[in-house]
Amino acid sequence: MSRSSRGERPRRRNRVVEPSRLAARDVLAEAVAGMLQRPGRSVLTALGTVLGVGTFVAILGLTATTSSQIDARFNLLTATEVTVEDVAREQNEFADPAFPADADARIERLGGVEDAGVYWTVRLEPGTAVRSAPVGDGGGSERIEVVAASPGALRAAAPTLAQGRLYDEFTSRSGQPVAVLGRSVAARLGITTLETRPAVFIGDEPFTVAGIIDDVQRRADVLMSVTVPRTTAEKLWGPPQQGDAKMLITTATGAAGQIAREAPVALRPDHPEYLKAIPPPDPKALRAGVTDDLDQLFLLLAAICLVIGAVGIANTTLVAVLERTGEIGLRRALGARGRHITVQFLTESGALGAMGGLVGTALGVSTVIAVALVRDWTPVMHTGTVIAAPAVGLVTGVVAGLYPAWRASRIEPAEALRR
Repeated sequence: MSRSSRGERPRRRNRVVEPSRLAARDVLAEAVAGMLQRPGRSVLTALGTVLGVGTFVAILGLTATTSSQIDARFNLLTATEVTVEDVAREQNEFADPAFPADADARIERLGGVEDAGVYWTVRLEPGTAVRSAPVGDGGGSERIEVVAASPGALRAAAPTLAQGRLYDEFTSRSGQPVAVLGRSVAARLGITTLETRPAVFIGDEPFTVAGIIDDVQRRADVLMSVTVPRTTAEKLWGPPQQGDAKMLITTATGAAGQIAREAPVALRPDHPEYLKAIPPPDPKALRAGVTDDLDQLFLLLAAICLVIGAVGIANTTLVAVLERTGEIGLRRALGARGRHITVQFLTESGALGAMGGLVGTALGVSTVIAVALVRDWTPVMHTGTVIAAPAVGLVTGVVAGLYPAWRASRIEPAEALRR
């Protein structure tokens, strides 16, 4: 007999309630719907990330582009410059000054040398001043440095003349009293033209002004001093003391290292240790130093922009949670779990961050290309930077959405539906 015929009530079968699931496709659809529901607010929310990522990409790109230009400029100036110093005192306190009288000629015979010359700052007697003519006009008296330099040293400084000319080898050999003024010195002494054949007085010694230098590419101190021939200075004030004199050498590109090794031997084959040649710094080290400085400064600005973008996303996501409390409660009542709500809002904030990262990457790359075109440079962008930038935006959005998503998952269905 069946249980029904015996009057027994049938047993209920235990139903197995399957846990609710949230497919990835549904999560993306919900995130897109949430952003499109208020497109204006979504755009403004992503703007902070756009600026942060765009700044990040532009900074790294401009840093790489600028660093690539250093080698060319380095080769034009610094890479072709060698300085030789007198260190005889360190070796022998009784040694004579290390530079011989024909130092310029010895160095210029080396292959790859373009210009070379010895120079030093003249040690004048206390109270000796530089003044403009006439002698009795004390108002023109100035405390100005006097530099003794051979013609090769002046040429090696690569000067640009405003007026007149530089003194030549004949003028230097004959010890004529001529001087070349830097533009700052000429202005201080009131000398504006050479048509009147002006003169300057160093103490009581008159010097005819041969030229006025407007600018130099090396040894900027020339603009702030009166430069006279080396032989004239030695005749009036004596030779330089140990350690005072230096030699400036300009070379062809790529020859500086070799000249730095050969110069001490060419100048003093008997005592090359009396001279110290300083070659140009390594361009790779210079570029690395410049890159590090730029990276540290500008990456800080990019980080600040990213933080601002993250705060904007977090604030907007939190407001969205408060506005959609009823929707969240209904989802929870229909079976959505706390982790589903968390994933939904994290996906939405992550999508905003990723969108901002993509747009910011495009803007950053465009900025690098535009600056390079204006400056006539070759734009340089590291592949890793372009690939990582959208991921930075995504991570920013996800991190910004952690707290709002956690708060949304804590909303109780009954409490939410009562509102």
